[in-house]
Amino acid sequence: MRASSRNTVQKKVILEAIRSVKSHPTADELFSMVRRSLPNISLATVYRNLEQMSEAGIIKKIEVAGKQKRFDADLSDHCHFRCRDCGAVHDFEIPSISTIIDRLEGVADHDLSVEGYNIEFFGRCSKCRNNSQLPKQAERRD
Repeated sequence: MRASSRNTVQKKVILEAIRSVKSHPTADELFSMVRRSLPNISLATVYRNLEQMSEAGIIKKIEVAGKQKRFDADLSDHCHFRCRDCGAVHDFEIPSISTIIDRLEGVADHDLSVEGYNIEFFGRCSKCRNNSQLPKQAERRD
């Protein structure tokens, strides 16, 4: 198989893996998923393809300082909620986002044209909140 056709197959398999989940996977998670179909693929190849697809606008890259990048195949207008404890990212819509964009573009003093946005809320998901409320087991002393 030629390098260019292999690259196309690799991109296709990686993109299918991203689209198959709603969890905003990391490159490491995608690498584990993709290796089932492409056992000889390297982690570096997964990273490179993710960066290329992100730059081409095929997927979204979610970057958080000090955390692994996550990837999103959903290109529709939506926002994210990120759990500070487990790092999970959840999608949600803000119905009034178009109103905010219209208002921004309507500010004549600045002559703005919105090309995109990235809104991320953060806090703790219910699973992490519930886990922290569980009573701690007493330490054993032998």
